[in-house]
Amino acid sequence: MSSPPVQLPLSDGAKSAAARTTSSDPSSPPAVSSGEWSPTSWQSKPMRQSVKYNDVRVAERALQKLESLPPLVTPVEIQRLRASLKEVALGNAFLLQGGDCAELFDYCTAQQIDAKMKLLLQMSLVLIWGGNIPVVRIARMAGQFAKPRSSLTEKLEDGREVPSFRGDNINGYPIEERTPDPKRLVDAYFHSAATLNYVRSQLSSGFADLHHPFEWTLAHVQDDESKERYQSIVDSITDAIRFMRTIGADTSSSLGSVDLYTSHEGMLLEYEQSLTRHLKDPTTGQLKWYNTSAHFIWIGDRTRQLDGAHVEYFRGIENPIGIKVGPSMEDAELVRLLDIVNPNKEIGKITLITRYGCDKVAGKLPGHIKAVAESGHVVVWQCDPMHGNTRSSEAGVKTRQFGSIISELSTAIRVHKELGSRLGGVHLELTGENVTECVGGSQGLTDKDLSLNYTTYCDPRLNNKQALEAAFLIAGYYREGKITPP
Repeated sequence: MSSPPVQLPLSDGAKSAAARTTSSDPSSPPAVSSGEWSPTSWQSKPMRQSVKYNDVRVAERALQKLESLPPLVTPVEIQRLRASLKEVALGNAFLLQGGDCAELFDYCTAQQIDAKMKLLLQMSLVLIWGGNIPVVRIARMAGQFAKPRSSLTEKLEDGREVPSFRGDNINGYPIEERTPDPKRLVDAYFHSAATLNYVRSQLSSGFADLHHPFEWTLAHVQDDESKERYQSIVDSITDAIRFMRTIGADTSSSLGSVDLYTSHEGMLLEYEQSLTRHLKDPTTGQLKWYNTSAHFIWIGDRTRQLDGAHVEYFRGIENPIGIKVGPSMEDAELVRLLDIVNPNKEIGKITLITRYGCDKVAGKLPGHIKAVAESGHVVVWQCDPMHGNTRSSEAGVKTRQFGSIISELSTAIRVHKELGSRLGGVHLELTGENVTECVGGSQGLTDKDLSLNYTTYCDPRLNNKQALEAAFLIAGYYREGKITPP
């Protein structure tokens, strides 16, 4: 029998709701109005996408364990990212964020981590060439295990109704593992720690060293004109590296390594609270609250209610944060949300991740840009062209059209330019593997090809070739003033 919602005492005196009733119902209790913030104050607010655990004692032990474990990231790293995102907000850098829709614990392998790092580094090189500005790299990695779902249950072919798969830190994909298991929270921490440890060791060992640039394979590009255009970009990057080596200008340590930050959606607040620490700000020495589960976390479009638990939690942490902005967001609501989570209007503290769909971006983005500009907030504008462009094939397979992704991206760039704003980044669901989950692009994938290598357990991702092609197209825009897909 399921346990009722309770508040659990944790080892450091904090409280955590380890068994809350999932609520997306407008009849949820009203928010408790209070100006005071603490890592637990979100518990007094209505919450969506929450998780209910059957065994409260097991959940309590898991959260107590998380509270006792070391931070995954440090205030120094978080503040470094904040400084970099301030430069993005001011137009002096570009933000590249990408990775799996939902990580699986099985993705924690050297091969898969290397493939994602290589892809993000290649994409960033292309974008640096195109925009002639630094690129800030944030991976959807080392913690992107939970996924919000529009329905918390699904019906099987035999008529049974079972809980939906909500990510490896909540439940398992096999039907027999669909009951939420709080032990997975601790598993998520250790898989995140292992991923971070490997990423740091690879980067410090020369994985990103430009003295040994990656191989660029463009054999998949079927259109000759596109292949020639992309090859020209690769040749230009290679020539620039060779030129620096020739004149002895390649001795900078910055050529041997790069910063790669981690991120995930901060959906599971029990987990986020357990990894929230009161630590010294490295710049001021003052004690501040840091979420140490990742450098950057974001609020999803389903959990951004002004009086909700997620907004309450996010308003108190020092990390830079993202907010998904969908077509249902009203202009005034967006400004009120910014005022809540960033009352001091710190530049670059907030990244607005717009995700409308290619057919809605031209109608919704202008109002949002104007409202934010008039409010005095200076944010990072980032385009997520993935989530608003999901469809089903005739066979019922969830997919995305590469052309729709590029269409939303190019429209966002145009709208920003017309309004005197600037698109500061792109947010992509991608993998370093050669999957067949999104159709279109230079490979010419169609709906019939989806079954060749469709491996996602949630949303479809760009494969390594499609993701690199997106970078080529963005770079081409900054060089030529337009995006010209094949």
